[in-house]
Amino acid sequence: MFDFSRITRFWRLPLNNFWQQHSQKSPPKQVEDSVTLRVLVLALVIVAIIAIDTAAKTTYSFWGLPLSIVGAIWSYYHRHQRNITIKFFIAIGMLVALGTFFRRLVGHFNDTRLVLAQLLIQLQILHSFDLPRRKDLGYSVTIGLILLGVAASVSQTLAFAPILLIFLAIALPTLVFDYRSRLGLGDFKTKTQELKFRVKQKPGSLPSYFLLFILIVGLGLGIFAILPRFPGYQLRNFPVSSPIQIKENLTGKRIYNPGYVRQGKDNDLDNNGKFGQGKIGKPGKIDNSFYYGFNSSINQNLRGKMTPKVVMRVRSQVEGFWRVLAFDRYTGKGWEITRDDQVKTIKRSPWSYKTLLSLGNFITPTKEVVQTYTVVSDLPNVIPAMAYPKEIYFPTPTVAVDPEGSLRSPVGLSEGLTYTVVSEVPYRDRTVLRKASTKYPDPIKKSYLQIPESIAEKVRIRTEEILANYNRDQVGKSDDTLNSVSEKALYLAQYLKQNYTIPENPLNLPYLGEEEDLVEAFLFKYKGGYPDHFSTVLTVMLRSIGIPTRLVAGFSSGSFNPFTGMYVVRNTDAYAMTEVYFPKYGWFPFDPIPSHPLIPPSIEETQTFTVLRQFWNWVAGWLPSPVTGWLNYIFGIIFGAITYFFSWLINLFFQGWLGVLTFLILATGVSLFSWFSWLLWRYWCNQIALKKLPLMERLYQEMLQLMAKKGFKKHSAQTSLEYAQIISTYYPPAITTLIEDICQSYVKWRYGCCNPDLNRIQQKLEQLQRDLKDVSQHLKRN
Repeated sequence: MFDFSRITRFWRLPLNNFWQQHSQKSPPKQVEDSVTLRVLVLALVIVAIIAIDTAAKTTYSFWGLPLSIVGAIWSYYHRHQRNITIKFFIAIGMLVALGTFFRRLVGHFNDTRLVLAQLLIQLQILHSFDLPRRKDLGYSVTIGLILLGVAASVSQTLAFAPILLIFLAIALPTLVFDYRSRLGLGDFKTKTQELKFRVKQKPGSLPSYFLLFILIVGLGLGIFAILPRFPGYQLRNFPVSSPIQIKENLTGKRIYNPGYVRQGKDNDLDNNGKFGQGKIGKPGKIDNSFYYGFNSSINQNLRGKMTPKVVMRVRSQVEGFWRVLAFDRYTGKGWEITRDDQVKTIKRSPWSYKTLLSLGNFITPTKEVVQTYTVVSDLPNVIPAMAYPKEIYFPTPTVAVDPEGSLRSPVGLSEGLTYTVVSEVPYRDRTVLRKASTKYPDPIKKSYLQIPESIAEKVRIRTEEILANYNRDQVGKSDDTLNSVSEKALYLAQYLKQNYTIPENPLNLPYLGEEEDLVEAFLFKYKGGYPDHFSTVLTVMLRSIGIPTRLVAGFSSGSFNPFTGMYVVRNTDAYAMTEVYFPKYGWFPFDPIPSHPLIPPSIEETQTFTVLRQFWNWVAGWLPSPVTGWLNYIFGIIFGAITYFFSWLINLFFQGWLGVLTFLILATGVSLFSWFSWLLWRYWCNQIALKKLPLMERLYQEMLQLMAKKGFKKHSAQTSLEYAQIISTYYPPAITTLIEDICQSYVKWRYGCCNPDLNRIQQKLEQLQRDLKDVSQHLKRN
């Protein structure tokens, strides 16, 4: 049988009195009374919330800032109370915030950063109503730092930079006051044990904070400049916008360019979704916002220019050409895509944002390049991407791929849309391309050798004449002729750059007549044209001598922002260039437009040391050309070697356990070498500093350094004689006598203007070294 009497007796114990007695005996809670520290912490949180709004264009500040201020005031006036009721409400509020977080998380698995930021802001607001202790304020500082980190990862512009500087400027005094609080100094005042007056103390002057701020910012920018930019996205969790629901009839097979489909334009679509056949090549004006080349047909008999505006930002590990569309048929005054009926619609899995794309079967070595695009201004429903995309993370359930390898969206790319593309970009090996075959498959010859018969013979004769004059134009340095396709394409592109021009005022370029051909007028009549006309001419000239080509339109890489790590792309960065087909190797672009590089940026040109390179480009603009060329050669060797070393080091991780072991051995060896080098550097600097001192001062400092190695470092507040007296309690009289004599001689020399016997002092120092060595050996033996 169970004896319930014990339970009864236990139940009747005066628990309330016991709890009260125990609570009275417990140590009191340490309350933070510093108003300055509380204000600084609140300022850090406010700046962090504003940083989120600035970077992500949210509106958390409208409710986050006033509630944080109210909470901070409440917690200050109730800091000495237990606030049990408010803690219950805080706990309930945190549970509600957590539930809301999980509910929003379901629809934002693609990018959880802003969902996490909102949860942290809600928790910080609830937490701000109970901040009695210093460590509670520390939690708020930590949340503010996390919010700032989230804002930094979301930010794509330099608008975040001033907020970062403000956060740093507030963080410095916050850390100082937090340290003072840990030491028990309080807010501007120190309480002594028995004195009844207060001593005014300054925690730091404004000039000292300003100098520290400048030092930290300068040091941070310096480290940022030399920090290598390695390929990002080591985890396959790429940024993508929230899912976009589309209608079933939107497949992406048709292209919608808002600038050229509105009613009243010269280039309205016909019932089949293409430019009306009667309107192709008709004179017209260029839309000032949208590039005319992003359409199923392009009319190069348009005149005008676009107004520059930013259309997207791209994060990519390498600089590249953001390819959009390719055209196969030349119409005489423009281009068109003839195989829109062969566009394929690919569906992605409903559980993933990844859509797999098929690549061409080529033997060219490739490199995986990850690009993330954020649309800033509305674009047509064509998807920019680097060459040969193999995966796309896009918010729509389907994407379309045309026979030219271009990507299309079911809907237009609207402002704020984000997507990621993974491409297998081929390496461009000029030696390999020079040896490429000229035996083209029949489908390639059928699609990419088309030229209007009216100009075919005339363009062919002119092209062969230019190639025949290869050496006469002082481009070649031997009697060899141009035999390979790549050499011919390079030479013709360079020839167009040097012998044809863009008019000073392109608006005055005459329209083409109804019977005129663009290529013929460019070569024989106007001796130049618009930038895209150069690419059209090169494409047709190569076709005239049997080389398959096509016109490709897209965006240049844009201007790289070293502080955000993103390429800022404008609508005026859109242009067209020529792609040449090499059997077994694929398509490679050539750019004949004046002021453009002959070969677009390739994957060999990584952004490992981007900031240094851009800074050097700025400096090189002020130096003479010979000096710039020589320095470019030297720096090219240095940075090439460094880049190769870092790339080799990273590749070790992908070679299994042997690679990891090799990396660890190298890292250990480099660390050991660095440590020895640092010791030698300190020893060398110390010897130089000692040699600059008077002999007595040098002997005294050598004695102090010798004793510091034994664990007896002299404190700056100690006098020499006090130091000698402390040493006497640890060492035998023979050693302490030598130390006292050296200290006495130093004091007499330093303050009594007495000239000691330096030879005798030096002998004593040597004797001290021997005696200390004997003592150490004796201790080791025993």
